[in-house]
Amino acid sequence: MTGKLYVVGTPIGNLSDFSPRAAECLRNCDFIAAEDTRVTLKLLNRFDIKKPLISYFEHNRKFHGELICQKIEAGENCALCSDAGMPCISDPGEQIVREAHARGIRVVPIPAASACVTALAASGQPTARFVFEGFLPVPKRDRRERLTFLQNETRTMIFYEAPHKLRGTLDDLAAAFGADRPVSLCRELTKLHEEIKKTTLGEAVAYYKENDPRGEYVLVLAGADPAAVADAAAPTLEQAVAAARALQAGGLPPAAAAKQAAAGTPFSKGEIYKELIK
Repeated sequence: MTGKLYVVGTPIGNLSDFSPRAAECLRNCDFIAAEDTRVTLKLLNRFDIKKPLISYFEHNRKFHGELICQKIEAGENCALCSDAGMPCISDPGEQIVREAHARGIRVVPIPAASACVTALAASGQPTARFVFEGFLPVPKRDRRERLTFLQNETRTMIFYEAPHKLRGTLDDLAAAFGADRPVSLCRELTKLHEEIKKTTLGEAVAYYKENDPRGEYVLVLAGADPAAVADAAAPTLEQAVAAARALQAGGLPPAAAAKQAAAGTPFSKGEIYKELIK
C-alpha cells in the first residue's frame, strides 16, 4: 500500500509555535525529507523526536526526490519540512509535491505559519488582495523587467530579502515605485528581535543608509492607486479616433468603427464618430 507525503509546517522562529499535530506527524512518520537536515535536527531534538532524515534541497532534488517517492510508493510515510514555515512556499519542496501528485501519492498538509502571511497580517498595509513575489531576480536585467511588470500592480506586494541585499533592493523598489510608496519592513518575525516598521520607501532607504540591516526581512509594499492606474491606462480621444480610422480602413462603416473603438474607453460612440467624419 502506498504511503503518504505529509507537508509539515514548522515554526518560522519561535519554537513554541510548533503545533501538537505537527509534532505527532513527525513522531509517527517513517522518515523526514528536510531542506537542511541540520536545522530540522535541532527542532527534532527540542521535542525529543528521532527519525531518519533525507536532505532535499535545490541541488539534489532530482536524485533525492526520486528516492523519496520510491520509498513512499513502497509504503512508507514521509514528512516534508523546510527550514522554517510552510514547505513549498518559495521553497524547493514544491517540486516533490508536484511529483507526488503526478504519481498518485496522497499529499496531506499539516499547516503552520508562513512568513509572508504573518508579515501581511501585522504590516498595516491593505490585506484584501495581495500578491506574493518572494525574492526578486538577482540579474539586473531580470530584476528591472520584473519591477516594470509590477508598476501598475494595485494589490499589496510581498517580497523576501536577506539583510546583505536589503539596501540594494530598497533602492530598486524606490526607483520603480517612487519614494512615497508605503511599505512595511518586517524582520525576525516571532523571534527575540522582531520588528515591524511601517514607513515609505524613501524613508526606508534613508534609514538603512545610517543603520545596518539585521535579520531576514519580509517587505510588504502597498499597491498602486487603482484610480491612478486607470487614468494612466485610459486612451485619449485622439487614440480612440485613430483606432476607429484603422477599423474603417479595414472595411467597417464609420458608425460601426466608432462603436467598436469606443468599447473599453471613457468616450461614447457619438464622440468618436463626430471626430471620425470631420
